[in-house]
Amino acid sequence: MGLAAATSIDRDRRGLGYLIGGRLLLAGLSLGLAVAIDRMEGGSSQTGIWGVYWTVIAAFLATIVSASMIHRTTDPARFATVQVGIDVTIVTALVYFSGGGESFFTFLYALVVLYGALFLDRGGVALSCALAVGGYGLVLFGVELGLLPGSSSEEGGRPLALLVAYWGFYAGALVVLGMLANTLSAELRATGAALDRRTHDLRRLRDLHLRTVESLESGLLTTDQTGRVTSFNPEAERITGIASGDATGRTLDDVIPGASAIVALGPRARSDERGADRARLPYRNAQGEELFLGLAASGLNDEAGNQIGHVVIFQDVTGVVGMEQELRRSERLAAVGEMAARMAHEIRNPLASISGSVQVLQTGPSAADYDPEHTRLMGIVVREVDRLNVLISDFLRYSRPSPTKAERLDLTALVSDVAEMARSRSAEVGAEVTLALEEGVRVVGDPSQLEAIVWNLWNNAIEAMAGEDSDRRLTVRLYRSEAEAHRVQRPPQVPDPTGRNEEGGGIQPAGRPGWSAVLEIEDTGPGLTPEVQEQIFEPFFTTKDDGTGLGLSTVQRLVEQHGGAITVSSRPGDGTCFRVILAGAETE
Repeated sequence: MGLAAATSIDRDRRGLGYLIGGRLLLAGLSLGLAVAIDRMEGGSSQTGIWGVYWTVIAAFLATIVSASMIHRTTDPARFATVQVGIDVTIVTALVYFSGGGESFFTFLYALVVLYGALFLDRGGVALSCALAVGGYGLVLFGVELGLLPGSSSEEGGRPLALLVAYWGFYAGALVVLGMLANTLSAELRATGAALDRRTHDLRRLRDLHLRTVESLESGLLTTDQTGRVTSFNPEAERITGIASGDATGRTLDDVIPGASAIVALGPRARSDERGADRARLPYRNAQGEELFLGLAASGLNDEAGNQIGHVVIFQDVTGVVGMEQELRRSERLAAVGEMAARMAHEIRNPLASISGSVQVLQTGPSAADYDPEHTRLMGIVVREVDRLNVLISDFLRYSRPSPTKAERLDLTALVSDVAEMARSRSAEVGAEVTLALEEGVRVVGDPSQLEAIVWNLWNNAIEAMAGEDSDRRLTVRLYRSEAEAHRVQRPPQVPDPTGRNEEGGGIQPAGRPGWSAVLEIEDTGPGLTPEVQEQIFEPFFTTKDDGTGLGLSTVQRLVEQHGGAITVSSRPGDGTCFRVILAGAETE
């Protein structure tokens, strides 16, 4: 049985309940009339009154039995037809025991036909009219003509033609009443069905609207004319960290600072044919996360087309902003890489010639004839040539890194080894080192390159704290994380000496793609400004007087060779934390 059929049966059962209630009302009314007639007729002088009492009692019993069967019936129309037949029988008995054709209860036939028309179709109404007309005719002719036991009417012996005319008039009235009631009932049912369909469609559209708004992968909110939030979808709650109940009633700028300025620009800021105002603005959510929101606003109109507020749609585009920054950095790096090979030949070879020539002059037979000033100047030339050679070597290592020789290694042990080697360097600046390393974290990578990554970051942190007066703390953390796995790519692959892997390509799967290793090196140095953080990994950018600006760039390149990612978080005065994320972490 379908949902619609079940709903229809439930509705019909409620109608049957009204029918049973109507019988109960008629039974009570009949009892009241019987008592009134009994008192007016002198009680025991009216022998038929006891028949009325017993009929009313039978009506109450039939009502109780029928009420108990309503919820078990599977055919409400047939059940209603039976109930109308029972009601006609009860009314016929009341009419018979209370005086036949002159009975006070004859009007009950009309009531039975009337409420029967509310629950039966046209055929059922015709049947109820026929039963009522037949029942009334049986009592009228039987009593008036003395065919039924009991006292006949005081006006007995009336002509048969008069009885037929009287019965025909009453029967016609019942038929007309039944037809009119059935027509009105049919119209009412049709109107009710149409209303049910419209209500169902409206509910379906409302539910579709709610599900659509709740399923949007964009934050959506609406405001009134005063700029106060009137609705807030689940994605808006997730992005902002503010519950819908807390956001509703607050001003737009209180929820998303700066958004009201975008909304206020209106048509002047339209950037496409739909007239949506688009912008990108920085945002800090309730959890303190720094995000970028892509925001669009449009007017919210009522049915008459009058603007009653605004619709604001926004998305977390932090990843897109990061990708754009990464793309710009990659474009710059591509240009730098283009020059690397030429610089190696055009600069390094002349430097070697200059250095060799100066050294020959310093050690030649006439070197003793040079005055000390010449010797000092030639020493400066040799020293600066060596420094330039180091710079070129660093640059070449950055632009042409050596191939990664991947193997499975214990990253926890590697970080511990670097910490041991750097112990004296940390002690020179009085830095307190804290290691929080998860045991047995294994990754796939080149040991020498990973060691260079850790050493460079460690050394940078020590140098950053060297100028601090106090509170020099270096904290190194290593742990596995599943939440950071989306930031990294696949790790390097390890050659399989057996060559019997599942795909037959001689390559072993490396690590678990669902987990990543996270290395954090945090210092309590002076911190970095946002402007410096944006350029910190760019080649030749440095904050040191004697730095080359290639250390962190090389670290980033090595991390990316391992399919990983590196990020920096810092605030001026609050220190700096570098986070390296490597794919495919395992534990022993």
